Amino acid sequence: MPTFAPAMKILFAGDASNMHNCLAQELRRMGHEATVASDGSRWMDTGRDINLLRRPGLMGTLRYLMDIKRALPMMTGYDIVEIASPIFLRLKPHRVARVFDYLKAHNGHVVLSALATDVAYYDACHDGHTFRYSDYRLGDEPSPYVGSSEYVAQQQDNWKQSFMREHNDHILGGIDGVVACLYEYYAAYKPLMGDKVAYAGIPIDTEALEFRPLETAPDKLRMFIGIQRDRHVIKGTDRLLAAMKRVHDRYPGITELEVVENLPYNEYTRRMRDSHVILDQLYSYTPGTNALIAMAQGLVAVSGAEPEYYDLIGETANKPIVNVSPLVEGDIDHKLSWLVEHRDQLPQMARASRIFVEKHNAAPVVAERYLDFWNTILQPAE
Repeated sequence: MPTFAPAMKILFAGDASNMHNCLAQELRRMGHEATVASDGSRWMDTGRDINLLRRPGLMGTLRYLMDIKRALPMMTGYDIVEIASPIFLRLKPHRVARVFDYLKAHNGHVVLSALATDVAYYDACHDGHTFRYSDYRLGDEPSPYVGSSEYVAQQQDNWKQSFMREHNDHILGGIDGVVACLYEYYAAYKPLMGDKVAYAGIPIDTEALEFRPLETAPDKLRMFIGIQRDRHVIKGTDRLLAAMKRVHDRYPGITELEVVENLPYNEYTRRMRDSHVILDQLYSYTPGTNALIAMAQGLVAVSGAEPEYYDLIGETANKPIVNVSPLVEGDIDHKLSWLVEHRDQLPQMARASRIFVEKHNAAPVVAERYLDFWNTILQPAE
């Protein structure tokens, strides 16, 4: 006879690319109580129950601080608080730490979602052995991101500063576990946290994304890329876009391009629907949210899908993601050209992509992984 765990009460503090909101929606369908307190991933404007959007300027800052103060009494009494990275609010570390301590004192357990750059990931990218390449390093050389104006503007090098490391240590010392959404974050945290780390993947609401299969090879290959204006270089979309344009110039009659920038989540999802191929994240071992929502709709993803990722998820047969390597000269051009010349393969690849997401990233699948991990915290083995 199956056993059913009692309903949980979960608070998600912060979000990224709709991940926590998607999880919360699925958990509610499963009978749990879930609340999202976030800024809606800024311009993505994703769903949330408590709006913590920080607007620019002094008045925006004062309003943000008041919003947090008003929200804190509503952020108590939960079984699990899942925070989105050690900096889960758009505040300086010492202020984030005060909110963290409040949440820890007024709730059951606190778990970290490893879903963005932090000290653990930063160190793994620079240790010379965890990854062959990353946002920061390509083999032994710095990536194009390092030294770029984007790098300076985002101040990612703050992760090596003492005040950031002290904050990171404070957060890691107070959490009850870590759930990673990507292979990279799992690989970064596993040596630090051991059995307190779990891999869950990125949740995708496959029920809400219509699968539109190709029945025959298209006359023209339509390629799609979405650009985050302030993360163009770190994501490698600058190099992907350049390669896409070169391939279009090489095959002008049988290729079409669509480039979008900083669209809200729902509009972004809608705009990609009529394309065949999405280009997303050059420096990743793992397909990200954009690639997965595209695959769920029947697009072929050109992204990261390294052997380490497939090994982690236990996939040996269905590997539909077109993995491009930033270490191999001309690899992007070569694989895009192959897709143009083998458009007859797209219908089968599109079906395989949908099957892949349903198996590994459908929201119920990922939510069950979270629930399993949370239950090990709430009911530890004797």
